[in-house]
Amino acid sequence: MAHAATLAGAGGQGWRQVDELLLAFVLSSAIGLERELRGKSAGLRTQAIVGTASALLLLVSKYGFSDVLEAGTVVLDPSRVAAQIVTGVGFLGAGLIITRQGSIRGLTTAAAVWETAAIGMAAGAGLSILALVVTALHFVVVLGYTRLTRRFTSGYRGRASYSITYVDGRGILRDVLGACTSHSWSVSALGSSGVSVTDDAAATHDDEAVRQRLVSLTLDLTGPGADDAIATLGGVEGVVRVERAEDD
Repeated sequence: MAHAATLAGAGGQGWRQVDELLLAFVLSSAIGLERELRGKSAGLRTQAIVGTASALLLLVSKYGFSDVLEAGTVVLDPSRVAAQIVTGVGFLGAGLIITRQGSIRGLTTAAAVWETAAIGMAAGAGLSILALVVTALHFVVVLGYTRLTRRFTSGYRGRASYSITYVDGRGILRDVLGACTSHSWSVSALGSSGVSVTDDAAATHDDEAVRQRLVSLTLDLTGPGADDAIATLGGVEGVVRVERAEDD
């Protein structure tokens, strides 16, 4: 029985390979959950699929051609299939990067997908310790570095992006820009992200529903204290919602 298990493992379909696939699945799911909770475009499902598939491709590259290999006749480079994973994930990551009016979004998410693929490859190659270490470092970067950056830039020349939703047709954008100017914040990028229509029953005294257009835009601010501007922007009359649009 032990001999059969050993043969199965040597053929690339034993419990050892299953463990490597499950490790890649768990680690990539952990990264995907972090991305999902932060509202990023490549979340739990995408990261889990990329990491697990990368591990599988690595295993195929290692064991998938053993039945056609013959000493002195057929020789294959086991790194060829694995090398194509990097290229393929690069195209996937490029699709996640968005450029809007000079403002770039999605770089961190694209890098996270590439990182997840590397973690999956490490798990598939049996380098479990390296896969675990890189997964831990991912959370150090996305959580620890974000706070560290805010702490160092809070008293200096801060930079932050915000998603603002306001009622259209009341000159509110002018008031928002005026509030930015009064705080010495320069607007480095301004982009509209959508228009919606809502019923506002509180807009009239007779409680009749009034159709209102809500405009959403992204605002990149630079200046002292710009990374803590939610209260200021939310205080402008007519602004419905303000959210911090963190680096993707």
